[in-house]
Amino acid sequence: MCTVIRLLSREGLVLEQTLTVAGSIVIAELFYKFHSFALECLAFLATWYVLDAVWQGAKRLQQDRR
Repeated sequence: MCTVIRLLSREGLVLEQTLTVAGSIVIAELFYKFHSFALECLAFLATWYVLDAVWQGAKRLQQDRR
């Protein structure tokens, strides 16, 4: 987490990661009912990773079109 905070600019951290974290929290709250904190935490982190990868891929595609 410290690496993410150090590598991203404040704008990148606020705009990109806040959106993906919020989306991950909503998905986790609605769909993940494993009755285990560890499993739900891992699923949340995996969801965050996937949403961030999709976001970065979409951003890269948009930049390539310009």
